[in-house]
Amino acid sequence: MVQPRDMEETGVHGTCIWLQPAAEERLSEKIYEMNYTTVTTFLLQGFENLHEFKAFIFIVFLLVYLVTLLGNLLIITLVSISHHLHMPMFFFLGHLSFSDVLLTTVIVPNMLYIILEGGGILSVSDCITQFFFYGATATTECLLLTAMSYDRYLAICNPLYYNAIMNFRLCLQLVFYCWLLGFMLTVFTTLCLQSVWFCGPNVIDHFFCDLGPLLELSCTDTSMVKMEVFAVSSLLTIAPFVFITATYVCIFISILKIASIKGRQKTFSTCSSHLAVVCIYYGALFAMYVVPSRGFGLNINKVVSLMYTVVTPLCNPIIYSLRNQEIKSTIRKYVGVKRANI
Repeated sequence: MVQPRDMEETGVHGTCIWLQPAAEERLSEKIYEMNYTTVTTFLLQGFENLHEFKAFIFIVFLLVYLVTLLGNLLIITLVSISHHLHMPMFFFLGHLSFSDVLLTTVIVPNMLYIILEGGGILSVSDCITQFFFYGATATTECLLLTAMSYDRYLAICNPLYYNAIMNFRLCLQLVFYCWLLGFMLTVFTTLCLQSVWFCGPNVIDHFFCDLGPLLELSCTDTSMVKMEVFAVSSLLTIAPFVFITATYVCIFISILKIASIKGRQKTFSTCSSHLAVVCIYYGALFAMYVVPSRGFGLNINKVVSLMYTVVTPLCNPIIYSLRNQEIKSTIRKYVGVKRANI
């Protein structure tokens, strides 16, 4: 039989049992751990409503991926081996194509597997790694497009000083800082994402590990992370877009000052390819990350994501190959030499 003194020490009073504060805290932690477990893997659903057409979708995206690789690698090769293309504009274009190759390779192969299998499993670390390389290449591409607009501005608005300003050293510096800032800023976002805790569910209704779906699965308060990411995303999209817009306003004013219509068309053709790529790429980014996503379904987000992860890397080499006279003449030159050798 428990004596009153023992009852006070053990916390037993009749039929009621109470615990000391330390013991109560330990019990709460055990109950919390039993109800909430840390998620170690994510299930990517992909395009779950299109399983009946998965074979067709797989073939289409596989062909798109192969054409994207072929087109961008062709541009990289031409820029590297052709002395005729050793100019700042094509130097930036080669790095833009390399960025497109990285961007689509980070996303599309795993997406093809998800389409074929009806879903895919990635560990949390692999998912965050995929987001890091995707974010770094996408950010770098934004900055490269900005550098290309500055190059076109100097070439059209200040042609007399173009060669003196846009020398090889400045080109190297611009490209270096584009890649450096792209990876450094994504490291900041990735560190914010690693501070988030996932306890379930672990199903991502997407075809890759994008930031929004990951934050929706978090069990912690992500309001500060969302604000920080929104600030960085806005800075990386709005600031370059404003700069590009300002440069093209100056370009259009300079083009309008040209007396002959033929001269206007020739001058505008040197920057029309870049302008088309900018409109496609930044339009998708604004729709995905800057414009509020409330009221838009996940399927719309997937379509917009496909625009800048699949469609834009495919369009870049096509647009530059079809609209750029230097690229077309270089392709004809090497194709003609090959036919002659045959």
